Amino acid sequence: MKEVTPEVFYYTDPLHDEFSGITKNTITVDKDFKYVSKNPLWRLISFLIYRVIITPWAYLHCKRKFKYKIVNRKALKIHKHDGYFVYSNHTLVGGDAFFPSIVNAPRKPYIVVNADNVSTKGTKNFIMMLGAIPIPTKFSGMPKFMHAIKTRWAEKHPIYIYPEAHLWPYYTGIRPFVATSFKYPAELNSPVYASTTTFQKPKRGRTPKVTIYIDGPFYPDLSLSVKENQQKLRDAVYNAMVERSKYSTYEVIKYERKH
Repeated sequence: MKEVTPEVFYYTDPLHDEFSGITKNTITVDKDFKYVSKNPLWRLISFLIYRVIITPWAYLHCKRKFKYKIVNRKALKIHKHDGYFVYSNHTLVGGDAFFPSIVNAPRKPYIVVNADNVSTKGTKNFIMMLGAIPIPTKFSGMPKFMHAIKTRWAEKHPIYIYPEAHLWPYYTGIRPFVATSFKYPAELNSPVYASTTTFQKPKRGRTPKVTIYIDGPFYPDLSLSVKENQQKLRDAVYNAMVERSKYSTYEVIKYERKH
């Protein structure tokens, strides 16, 4: 197969630059935003959409496009009857919405997302039914946001978080990320996993093959404070991701710092 010349993307800030190419008029997510619906009809429709339509479509789409493989998925079975948090690198447009369902099947994961993801007109309920937990755009929304995370975790669902926060398509490294989002498992004394998406050369075409590595579980230390556990869990996840990222052997987009 002909060698691929990587496209070059230039960045200035690895913590905040975004390359998803998606621009929207972001809706307001505040104290009035409804995170958890108790409406029986809403819950039934959510079940049918997720189980009957989206789950099989996600499998077929991702298998066809990425020829994916999941390594060490058995580690998740240690907590198959518990809620837990999974932290992943943010590298796939579309794929990052679907792989959590594939990796954690048959369990339904809930994904912490940017408010942009529920901002497309007419699709908010649909995206929420798929398991989105949007980050508030106003501080008044934080209590309901935290309640949603704790509720879904208590219901024994996996909670997915992309700590890099911004999408860099097919990036083969791990960007620096802060410990802020690790407050949730630190407070809940919850198991934590790292999920690292890596890229390999395909047999044909340009789209990389995907191999996802699962590491953990990592646990809070009860002798430490919440803040200390945030950093401990962050470091464990980051170090696991960095090691697994070395298995990326194929690059279709090269990211270079702009000076």
